[in-house]
Amino acid sequence: MPMKEIRKLTARQLAVKIKQREISVTEAAKAALEQIHQAEPALGSFVTVDEAGALQQAAEVQKKIDAGELAGPLAGVPAAIKDNLCTEGLRTTCSSKILGNFVPSYTAEAVRSLQNAGAVILGKTNMDEFAMGSTTETSAFGITRNPWDVSRVPGGSSGGSCAAVAAQECFYALGSDTGGSIRQPSSFCGVTGLKPTYGTVSRYGLVAYGSSLDQIGPVAKDVSDCAAILEIIASYDKKDSTSLHRADTDFTSALLDDVKGMKIGIPTDYLGEGLDGEVRDAVLAAAKVLEGKGAVVEEFELSLVEYAIPAYYVVACAEASSNLARFDGVKYGYRASGCEGLHQMYRKSRSEGFGPEVKRRIMLGSFVLSSGYYDAYYLKALRTKALIKESFHRAFEKYDLLLGPAAPTTAPEIGKSLSDPLKMYLGDIYTVAVNLAGLPAMTLPCGLDKKGLPIGLQLIGDCFQEKKMLRAAYAYEQSREWGLSPVAEYSSGWKGKQGQKGTEGLQKEWEVGA
Repeated sequence: MPMKEIRKLTARQLAVKIKQREISVTEAAKAALEQIHQAEPALGSFVTVDEAGALQQAAEVQKKIDAGELAGPLAGVPAAIKDNLCTEGLRTTCSSKILGNFVPSYTAEAVRSLQNAGAVILGKTNMDEFAMGSTTETSAFGITRNPWDVSRVPGGSSGGSCAAVAAQECFYALGSDTGGSIRQPSSFCGVTGLKPTYGTVSRYGLVAYGSSLDQIGPVAKDVSDCAAILEIIASYDKKDSTSLHRADTDFTSALLDDVKGMKIGIPTDYLGEGLDGEVRDAVLAAAKVLEGKGAVVEEFELSLVEYAIPAYYVVACAEASSNLARFDGVKYGYRASGCEGLHQMYRKSRSEGFGPEVKRRIMLGSFVLSSGYYDAYYLKALRTKALIKESFHRAFEKYDLLLGPAAPTTAPEIGKSLSDPLKMYLGDIYTVAVNLAGLPAMTLPCGLDKKGLPIGLQLIGDCFQEKKMLRAAYAYEQSREWGLSPVAEYSSGWKGKQGQKGTEGLQKEWEVGA
């Protein structure tokens, strides 16, 4: 099969063809690596590409498949890993200068689970430094560009993972979601991303940003792939004190085109001021599709939405200031030269090693935890977090799922958000509350705006209700104009020029560096 045709396959489709001996694991890896070579000069999705390692893994996995030792639903499929997940022997930088030379001696549990299932790891994807940002512009290794329009951001912080999937550089990827870092870039890049219930996936080996908020999840071409990936990485892990025992992890069993009787609520708070009209129309049109399939859809007031952003940034920054205190230049990572004494080495290493956005959040976190301000800010934020969780609890007493946008707009132009940090923070309005409440949520494409940019639909479930969410997402996906994912319709090369054909013209020609 031609490389271009291989890249169009979803992860599950590719795994079936590998199992049937129609495609070898090495051929699949080479198809992805060829696309990486073509696309990276234009996109910058990866920090590290392990070409030799990927081909070696492919050969080893093929032997295990041939011997009958690997028969899982994703065996042999090439994947990419966000660069804040530790990988033994492979550089893990968190896209920061302070970890620019860090090579871990162990592998994150979620990555290990994928490897045990036969995944071929292609490399590590770019991200906002330490996952702090919404555009993948704060990386110390350069920005990542959106494959739909290279003048625009891919979102963040998992922008590299989402751009890589959208550009067919890999068949799926892992990201992390602290306040929408999987869902928002999935929306901007026209792919499907899922944040599980907090504690479903082990955080062991994930470099922490906000420990009570972080959760690892999949980014893929469609809902079916996300369900299969989550099934592999969801497990109890005694190395993670927040890990949960769950018996209901057969997520692919929820892939049914049936939402009859399902009650879906649309928070009116998510449809008000600040939401782009085209995004609003696309999201409500998606709700109509589900309603047409038998779901009961109605609007309601969620309440406390306006408090989600301040509560989130106080809690997240407080936890970040604590978690990032370990990066001091002593045992690993960047160490400044020419220092006189230990304290100067601390100060200089951290000043030179961290970027502006990370410093901003560390300072804000240190401030809200300081004596005299702890009660006024941090404790108040924790109380607000509890109230937000209670608000969702009341909503789920009436509804099976909540539906809304993933972001107020489609992907902004590069440089527009980063120049105004407060505006960038406010762009997380529809995603951060989910992390504060520890809920599962996912984003999938629901249309294109007049510029031809993807619009994402967000579905939110109650704790441990990923199956309801996946069922509704799968049912909606079966009705989409473009079948699986818009990227599956693209030709392989790049112009990097944005088409103006809207939802009727999904084919684009791409060519590197134009």
